[in-house]
Amino acid sequence: MQYQGVLKKMQTEPTSPVNYYLEMGDDFVQVNQLIDKKIHIEFIKYECLACGENKKIYRQGYCYDDFYKVPQAADWIMKPELSQAHLDIEDRDLTYEKQMQLQPHIVYLANSSNVKVGVTRKAQVPTRWIDQGAHEAIEIVEVPNRYLAGITEVALKEHVSDKTNWRKMLKNEIEDVNLIESREKLKSFIPEEAQQYFISDNQETHIHFPVARYPEKLKTLNLDKTQAYEGVLKGIKGQYFIFEDDTVFNIRSWEGYVVRLEIVLS
Repeated sequence: MQYQGVLKKMQTEPTSPVNYYLEMGDDFVQVNQLIDKKIHIEFIKYECLACGENKKIYRQGYCYDDFYKVPQAADWIMKPELSQAHLDIEDRDLTYEKQMQLQPHIVYLANSSNVKVGVTRKAQVPTRWIDQGAHEAIEIVEVPNRYLAGITEVALKEHVSDKTNWRKMLKNEIEDVNLIESREKLKSFIPEEAQQYFISDNQETHIHFPVARYPEKLKTLNLDKTQAYEGVLKGIKGQYFIFEDDTVFNIRSWEGYVVRLEIVLS
């Protein structure tokens, strides 16, 4: 069986274990069904997620020109504290920015390799945690806009990491942490503007991933250097494929790349 399409972030369903779906052209591939099967991945061409042209991908699935034009790649995406839609100030597209920024946001703790603080739109819970490969997570505050979430994250990352160790996450080398206790310890560091939004009565969310075997020594599949690869899929965690030979493939890193995906019959 063979599919072809431009790579985009896998869609997920918060079941136990998580169900993963990969859009390939007109098809939706239920990736869980590919575990323990040999699959062939081959790079075909580029397809910018904005203009759709066969132009070399620069970052986040966009060609160079579009990366610096589209609102989906603006600085406030990665740095929520730069959000200004609540002040009616435009960055690239005020209509889009209001739609994205002026909605409930969550500041959370997630444990994927170590405890980290992060920000996501409320509508993206628990999808954001799944994408990060977190096996557990808990909300700290729910605020009405992205700016408040951003300044809260900035304050809290003085006391807790805001980065995931992706190697430990993929090896399943995880710390056993009580996130409720961690949240309580951070309460006093929340900025005054966001203190009223502190959440004190929720429990941890636990996430299970479809992994038959975790890798021991990681090798990353780089489509710029290796344009065709074949291996037995052993699991999916975060947005990564994990193969039997310890090769890992981050779907998000290769958004905008058109690939052919083939299930190889033994």
